Amino acid sequence: MDKKNQTKVTEFYFPDFPQFEDGGLLLFILLLCVYLFIVVGNSMIFFAVQLDVRLHNPMYSFISIFSFLEICYTTVTIPKMLYNLVSKEKTISFIGCLLQMYFFHSFGVTESLILTIMAIDRYVAICNPLRYAIIITPKLCTQLSTGSFTLGFLMLLPEIVWMSTLPFCGPNQIHQLFCDLEPVLLLACTDTSMILIEDVIHAISILSCVSIITLSYLRIITVVLKIPSGESRQKAFSTCTAHITIFVLFFGSVSLMYLRFSITFQPLLEKIIALMFAVLAPFFNPIIYSLRNKDMKDAIKKMFCSQKIFTVHGS
Repeated sequence: MDKKNQTKVTEFYFPDFPQFEDGGLLLFILLLCVYLFIVVGNSMIFFAVQLDVRLHNPMYSFISIFSFLEICYTTVTIPKMLYNLVSKEKTISFIGCLLQMYFFHSFGVTESLILTIMAIDRYVAICNPLRYAIIITPKLCTQLSTGSFTLGFLMLLPEIVWMSTLPFCGPNQIHQLFCDLEPVLLLACTDTSMILIEDVIHAISILSCVSIITLSYLRIITVVLKIPSGESRQKAFSTCTAHITIFVLFFGSVSLMYLRFSITFQPLLEKIIALMFAVLAPFFNPIIYSLRNKDMKDAIKKMFCSQKIFTVHGS
């Protein structure tokens, strides 16, 4: 009987999504617009970098990879959130929940690693410009990118496999916008002290990336301030501003969510923080990289002009 009770939960329920007639439609339209902007905006950056030979350098290659990851990262959660806003069921299967957690955090870890690599790339470019081409080679970029994806998708695998073996016998309500590690672990009908170990693992990975990125940009700022030419100093700062903004947006919200250990927030604040790193950070990525970067704006314009010319000739 105990065994039967321990295996009866086959799906989880999201009770905090409003019903369709109680504001769900408005939120659905708003979130859908945000999601479409994320996909279209980041796709433009990705294809602009691929199609414009002027952007075929390490910095823009990493930006294009990051934009691709933003699309994948949001696609793991937002479509299901949209479904929950219009559906009366508002449920997700046990396997679906595990897969959502795995891919969401795997893409998130990979993004963290790419942001770290981007900071190191800017550090070498500004602090050691004469050796930049020797150090940051195309081969190294490929190795770093491949390594980021590999590590990102391997890091969460043991934790997800372990969670798949836990008994869930009720309740099955997840008070979050999507499946996340701690809210799901709290529903397990067994000892959940492993949550502390999970928190420590996340803290180490987050703090490692944050430390490397922070030290890199502190060193960059120190070097840039010593540049005698005001124009050169402005150009160097402009190059790094977008990276730093994305870094603060992404890691700021991630830190609030995963570096708090036993500290608890109000349920509404929990959801706002989740929206910050799951939706808002990817939303601002194309705005920051396209509006603050002349080369990127020119590449996007060139891409659309080329498409327009192709369409005219085709017709």
